[in-house]
Amino acid sequence: MCGIAGIFSYNSTAASPVDPKELRLIRDSMRLRGPDGKGEWYSRNRMIGIAHRRLAIIDLTDNGAQPMVADNGNLAITYNGEIYNYRALRQNLIKKGYVFRTRSDTEVLLHLYREKGESMVHDLRGMFAFAIWDEQQKGLFLARDHFGIKPLYYADDGKTFRFASQVKALLAGRRIKKELEPAGQVGFFLWGHLPEPYTLYRAIRSLPAGTSLWIGRDGQKKTTCFFDLAKEIDQELSKPQSAYSKNDSLRERLLDTVQHHLIADVPVGFFLSSGLDSTTLTALATESVNDLHTVTLGFDEYIGSEMDEVPLAEKIAQQYHTNHQTVWVKKDEFVEESANLLEVMDQPTINGVNSYFVSKVTAATGLKVAVSGIGGDELFGGYPSFEQIPRIVKKLRLMKRFPSIGKITRVLSEPLIRRLTSPKYAGVLEYGTNFWGAYFLRRGLFMPWELPRLLDKYTSEEGLQKLDTLVRLQETVNRIENDQLKVSALELTWYMRNQLLRDTDWASMAHSLEVRVPLVDVKVFRAILKIIAAGQSLTKHDMALTPKRRLPESILQRKKSGFTVPIQQWLLKRSTFSHTGSSSRGLRGWAKVVYNKSVGEQLV
Repeated sequence: MCGIAGIFSYNSTAASPVDPKELRLIRDSMRLRGPDGKGEWYSRNRMIGIAHRRLAIIDLTDNGAQPMVADNGNLAITYNGEIYNYRALRQNLIKKGYVFRTRSDTEVLLHLYREKGESMVHDLRGMFAFAIWDEQQKGLFLARDHFGIKPLYYADDGKTFRFASQVKALLAGRRIKKELEPAGQVGFFLWGHLPEPYTLYRAIRSLPAGTSLWIGRDGQKKTTCFFDLAKEIDQELSKPQSAYSKNDSLRERLLDTVQHHLIADVPVGFFLSSGLDSTTLTALATESVNDLHTVTLGFDEYIGSEMDEVPLAEKIAQQYHTNHQTVWVKKDEFVEESANLLEVMDQPTINGVNSYFVSKVTAATGLKVAVSGIGGDELFGGYPSFEQIPRIVKKLRLMKRFPSIGKITRVLSEPLIRRLTSPKYAGVLEYGTNFWGAYFLRRGLFMPWELPRLLDKYTSEEGLQKLDTLVRLQETVNRIENDQLKVSALELTWYMRNQLLRDTDWASMAHSLEVRVPLVDVKVFRAILKIIAAGQSLTKHDMALTPKRRLPESILQRKKSGFTVPIQQWLLKRSTFSHTGSSSRGLRGWAKVVYNKSVGEQLV
């Protein structure tokens, strides 16, 4: 896991050669992403420069250092991520005559590009964001993994194209304007995160997940979507149904992904909660690894409640004989760390506090790689949304005939409702008649009608127009007929991609820790689609039954609580964050803290 950066002065008549000082500023602002090494490479005419910060996980020798240049000198790469099938790809390339000088997956990418060009992305299994300079074609090829596990941001001013693993890294180069992006501001308050491709700044965009980008020497761009999640679902559901062995195929696929995610030249640990995702992955991993390291967070505020992960996590660790540590995090530590937490937060988000602390304590144990259970709820229907959304849509189906009633009801009732309870309830009749509207109610932080109390009129209007949130939500599910897969597509595309994965990235990288997510795997995803398309039900209980050694009944029967930190309790004393000028509590109040820090504005 690393930090990548690059500058391409594609307009030879108007752009200046790459300034090494700027590239180094961008690269070295990401030193926490890669404390084990740094490098830079420039073309002969200095019109392209790429750079790298290294966290050494595979091929720890200097042979694995980046940027890496192909033997013929025509290709150069800077890469962040892990290609879990790189060994099989390497063997296939050797059979075709390619010669390797390293054991790294980076070199595999270089030779695979030489062999297949842009179509190489279809062969990759893993998490990745990379840029390859092609000297013969005089162009730059960038790609980001299927689900968006690894970030990739870019800025293009019409003369020069810049890219990096972090938004703040691009700003560190001091050549990009910091004008705020209304879609980013509005998106943050609607969701608690910034929906891609927007960032907080007009000049910076995120390369969408499952997308590649080619930019030539004349600045012409070609964007290709090589993985469309909704299209994948639609195509699988459209195929003729056939019998599919759920139990055997599911265990085989989950065991396979765990084994691939254990590949490393350093020890791999596991985030262990008392939930089904992490306990299942831990149990499966112990079928392949003898000395498995596991880490659990504990909080005084949760002791004796259903939110307390510690007792059951320790029970799992004991049953599967893992090398386990429980680390207790106190409110005082949260207060002490809050300034640094907000500083390393690459983009404003209400999430990531849990990932920040579990990464902090895991890195303190000496581990460089940890495994997380992200993706289980989205794939196996673990969230309440999988039951709530279809139910509310069914109950309100008759209201589709009278759309104006919902809006009128919301306008008239909202002033009273927001004094008594969540303002979302005012919009139930307006949004609850379809999956995308009901999902927005379920996951939204603030509602559109609340924006005038948070942002100025012009920012709100421009941001809402650009985002076109309900239309984009509808596009996510309008080709999907299966209710479970509709909600799954929404959760995978909007919540997991834009919040969970992005927050896990910056929070773990702040502690130089690589986090792997075996359930967010393209082969797992496609196997699950086949099972559901074959007409079989699929739940997290099915997932939890896949280990050979059965999980304890106390885990299998435990009510879902989610992996959280007691941030609402920690924020109850307003004096802790009195500088924010906000009287809100919980996540909505925390959102204002984060926003104030990000843009320097005071919100009342």
